Amino acid sequence: MKRTARAAEIVREYGPFPGVDHIHGVSYDGRRVWFGAGDTLRSFDPASGKPVRSIDVAAHAGTAFDGRYLFQIAGDRIQKIDPKTGRVVATIPAPGGGRDSGLASAEGTLWVGQYRERKIYQIDPETGKILRTIESNRFVTGVTWVDGELWHGTWEGEKSELRRVDPRTGDVLEKIELPPGVQVSGLESDGGDLFFCGGGRSGKVRAVRRPKRGSTARSRSKIHQAARSAAGRR
Repeated sequence: MKRTARAAEIVREYGPFPGVDHIHGVSYDGRRVWFGAGDTLRSFDPASGKPVRSIDVAAHAGTAFDGRYLFQIAGDRIQKIDPKTGRVVATIPAPGGGRDSGLASAEGTLWVGQYRERKIYQIDPETGKILRTIESNRFVTGVTWVDGELWHGTWEGEKSELRRVDPRTGDVLEKIELPPGVQVSGLESDGGDLFFCGGGRSGKVRAVRRPKRGSTARSRSKIHQAARSAAGRR
């Protein structure tokens, strides 16, 4: 497949948030966007942009949601968190031993980005065992899956991109180029036509348009549905 590159369409910016000076991992549970903020895991409503909740756990890198539990990288371990109670119910070793970056949940496994090592690991969420290794030629920040596509963020110097890669070979299939100076520190899909991108030291989360596929019109993204529903209730 021919690799394509395009400029990012930034749909919306959230933040900066009070008391947050760096965005680490980013995830989405279908209603709220979660992000790692160092000493806390926080969430906000993507329709209104208003903060919703904060959980007191270490949140130094990637964040993921598997449909029931949140997963959060904290140093050399990955914490499994019950979002209802905020309790850490299990931990597993992180494959990079403290050098991990992005995190995603897909296919019943976890996918862990390695920043400077330029790798993505697929691991067993119960044991941390490495099941697959994908090589990249750029630093890896956030990682996400959507509609069978594997995407990861990059951030080197003043240049950041979102990249769709072949999950078997790591070959780059598509690139979305962020404006110069815009950082990508975490990545998540809303399951529709948007990516949520952590903004690193800016303290912001940005919604970036995901490219449409073919000539078939995609359904309106969940964030836009939520915004319209909220407007209808006013």
